Amino acid sequence: MTARPDTLYIQSLAKGMKVLECFADHPAPLSLNDIAEFCEMDRSAAQRMAYTLVTLGYLERGINGRGYVLGKKILERTFDYLRSVPLLERATPLIVDVQRESGERVELSLFDDLTIIFALRRQTKRQTYTTTLIGRRLATIHTASGRSIMSHLPAEEVDSILARSVATPLTSRTVTDAAQIRELIARSAADGYAIASEESMLGEISLASAVLDNENRPIAAIDISGSLADWSPDAFAKRFAPMLMSATKALSGKAGLS
Repeated sequence: MTARPDTLYIQSLAKGMKVLECFADHPAPLSLNDIAEFCEMDRSAAQRMAYTLVTLGYLERGINGRGYVLGKKILERTFDYLRSVPLLERATPLIVDVQRESGERVELSLFDDLTIIFALRRQTKRQTYTTTLIGRRLATIHTASGRSIMSHLPAEEVDSILARSVATPLTSRTVTDAAQIRELIARSAADGYAIASEESMLGEISLASAVLDNENRPIAAIDISGSLADWSPDAFAKRFAPMLMSATKALSGKAGLS
């Protein structure tokens, strides 16, 4: 782990958080050797971190005591976050109404610089398990939600996000060319919504519009996703764009997330 020069930075706390974060890429039970390797620390440090996190409830032992898995206590912190964000409380009944009216998957994601993170998700019966889960991050530049958000940012911020993002396609249809992404952002600015076809999941189309705070800065986005087996991109946008933009307008103009 690279040392940081600022004196307020607590290295031991950062190491403990890194142990939790390593499960993002390695969801199976991890041994102490695994933790030490993935977190770039010696086995003794990994043992102390794991013991402490087990004691606090943020890690648990795997089946038959083999390895370590994330602890149920992490869900408590998720609950604490969700109930602390007024935007999510205001958005929940609106998301429910849009999902019922559209019959399609409806989600709210929060803007976090290079990524968006799903905070509310209302599903249809055909969805896979992973698309029901909150907390998933996707690249801002590769999603309809992210591009709708970027369409409300100053040009220098758009340039910064594009420069710092790593183009990692999720499907063979993901747009990774910076010039094309700029065109899609400009189109979103003109239309009031962004559309992405098969960029996050093959066979799926997504329509998104940004939620703005009281200073007209984008803080989130709502998206509606459907199947290309049921809709053409143009028909999907024509049917749901007015509904979507009405929803984001109802949430916009308020205070920020806090």
